[in-house]
Amino acid sequence: MSKRAVLEVIALDAEDAIAAQAGGADRLELVTDMAADGLTPAVSTVAAIRGAVDISLRVMLRLSDGFGAGNVARVGRAARDLRDAGAEEFVLGFLDADGEVDLGAVERVVEALDGCRWTFHRAIDHAADRDTLRKQLADLPGLDTYLTAGSALGVDEGLPVLLAEAARAGEPGYEQQLLVGGGLRLDHVPRLRAAGVNAFHIGGAARPGGWQTPVSAEAVREWRRVVDGARG
Repeated sequence: MSKRAVLEVIALDAEDAIAAQAGGADRLELVTDMAADGLTPAVSTVAAIRGAVDISLRVMLRLSDGFGAGNVARVGRAARDLRDAGAEEFVLGFLDADGEVDLGAVERVVEALDGCRWTFHRAIDHAADRDTLRKQLADLPGLDTYLTAGSALGVDEGLPVLLAEAARAGEPGYEQQLLVGGGLRLDHVPRLRAAGVNAFHIGGAARPGGWQTPVSAEAVREWRRVVDGARG
């Protein structure tokens, strides 16, 4: 039998978190301001969510729109404050103006994480060369996941890339888990599972009423059913 796949759901507050856990989510990505595609939430929000649910949380480290690091010292301070509030896992990713990974910024923030596990987010889908990016980051401590749609345009366009990267699992630069999200639909799941993908990320798909409405436990439950039913 295939290993149970990871289902990660974006949560903006404790209400979202409770619904996502009730629906069968394994992990939450905590963000604020989805108009900017997800920024670092307040420490108080993270603490409230940590007190409301007992599943894993990954907290976004992104202080402004875009993929530039901005003030790296501020990002590092935010990471330390969030760790003090109970955060143990994070999400981050920085590119320079040429679409290359901003390795210096990533290394400084990872140092502030002090061994915590983390996801490199969809900045990879905007990188000039995603294979080079993976190999540059391969030995950084704590990196265990790439959140990607395979394309900046979403899973529909990125599916061939996702399938190719899934086939390279275990190669240098490809040891990390492939977490697929970004325009992901239920009908994508069987083909991805058959290719060996075992982690899925949803945001708007967990909110049938749109981003102004809370996470629906029933919507998450339907994703859980499909993800579990689509065995590799």
